[in-house]
Amino acid sequence: MSMFCYQCQEASKNTGCTVVGVCGKNESTAKLQDLLIWLSKGISWFAARGRTVGAGDPQADLFVAEALFSTVTNVNFDSTRFVELVREALSTRDSLRSLVESALKGKGESLDSDLPAFATWAPASLDLDTLAAQGAAVGVMSDSSLNPDIRSLRDLLTIGLKGLAAYTDHAVVLDRQADEILTFIEDALLATTKDDATADELVGWVLKAGEKGVQAMALLDEANTSTYGHPEPTSVNLGVKPGPAILISGHDLRDLAELLEQTQGTGVNVYTHGEMLPALAYPAFKKYDNLVGNYGGSWWHQQKEFESFNGAILMTTNCVVKPRESYKGRLFTTGLVGWDDVAHILDRKEGGQKDFSKVIEKALACESPVELESGTMTIGFAHQTVLSQADAVLGAIKSGALKRFVVMAGCDGRQGSRSYFTEVAEALPKDHIILTAGCAKYRYNKLNLGDIGGIPRVLDAGQCNDSYSLAVVALKLKEVLGLEDINELPISYDIAWYEQKAVIVLLALLFLGVKHIRLGPTLPAFLSPNVVKVLVENFDILPITDAPSDVAAIAAGQ
Repeated sequence: MSMFCYQCQEASKNTGCTVVGVCGKNESTAKLQDLLIWLSKGISWFAARGRTVGAGDPQADLFVAEALFSTVTNVNFDSTRFVELVREALSTRDSLRSLVESALKGKGESLDSDLPAFATWAPASLDLDTLAAQGAAVGVMSDSSLNPDIRSLRDLLTIGLKGLAAYTDHAVVLDRQADEILTFIEDALLATTKDDATADELVGWVLKAGEKGVQAMALLDEANTSTYGHPEPTSVNLGVKPGPAILISGHDLRDLAELLEQTQGTGVNVYTHGEMLPALAYPAFKKYDNLVGNYGGSWWHQQKEFESFNGAILMTTNCVVKPRESYKGRLFTTGLVGWDDVAHILDRKEGGQKDFSKVIEKALACESPVELESGTMTIGFAHQTVLSQADAVLGAIKSGALKRFVVMAGCDGRQGSRSYFTEVAEALPKDHIILTAGCAKYRYNKLNLGDIGGIPRVLDAGQCNDSYSLAVVALKLKEVLGLEDINELPISYDIAWYEQKAVIVLLALLFLGVKHIRLGPTLPAFLSPNVVKVLVENFDILPITDAPSDVAAIAAGQ
């Protein structure tokens, strides 16, 4: 096989992509990503050794998180950028080694003589072919003798760490950093390299990753709300206004804030797209009269929607797909996002902003967007809003008007089978309320599902990382209702997954003790049959079946 990748729900034949990724990732990029993960283990080795002698580099710790995030599905497809990241990884690792050796020398000690290969490997050349060849030698399937259950648990942990790294990096962008999360990422990466690690030990690491996932999402929630205010119920315009425009997608609220500041007074309208939709519910963004609404739906529609938009497009954090030539010249990436031959906006310098002047210049030269739809929808039901209505919610539960919450958070994707989630939303009893976060909501957030005593039957908490809000609501309900076990709540879980951020959300739920989670549209390809058995036996995880059967089971509390 020329490559192997099975980290996302689109894995070919639910086994793995071996020629080219269904996501569009090519062979070289896949191998460079494998190499970057391997070298991040080398950085982690020296970071962990350095902590024993008081030597370290916070920037090296942060680089490991950024390296992992860069390999998340639909983030970066630019092999040239990955060559640079690999070069930076080698430089970071070797600089950290020097710090550790110096600290050890001061104590009359020295490094072990038998260092692992990822801590010492040096390429004969830094060209793409040489690096890709090494990536092929250290990829997921490079050790054919490895026990498949151990491989599965190692990869479940690694894939969860990628999601954890993404949320951690989101918080760092807003100047919130938890060093213990960064050091955990390094220690957990090293746990995947231990030949003597048992399955039980790796399961322990996986659950610990879930715990850190809760911590990271709480940190990011605090970063977002302290900077931009708590989301509030907001009616969002779905139509368009005449005039030049910029469409911003992804998750980075700071990018949006800086873009809005720089577009004020230019005559350029700004629209959100995909996972940027929840930004419209934050009070801080409502002062910008040129933030005029949301355009389109979830990430996988972007080829058609970006073409119709006509204006400039800015992709932040992730969710980019192969651009069509018709709009490639209007597309800009920033942060860790990348695509070959697409203009990239450089990171902000300390104390400054990113320079979006080229994006604005492009927008001013473009036509108005083509309207895709009209009307409005309501968003902004994060934990503070829902908990502020606790009396109404509890009253509806006690009166029997509200029988059950159904958590339908997670990701959207291309497969036609994902119509299941629309069918479930439409078929749920009228006394059930959907709690959602992430782009999975685009399967049903524009349906007219009504309300229960003024409470909308779809409560949108926000981005995928805002799944934390759903956990806060559940834990508060458990407390108020005086329940001992979170699984006694009238809450069912019907989760859609696609990529690695959804995996860390799942692990966070498992850490919180949530059981009986339906997961789909398929179970992850990186889970071996025995690992699936462990998850079923310990957490009662279920694959989705069909909408009528699952709705009947949910309504029956099963």
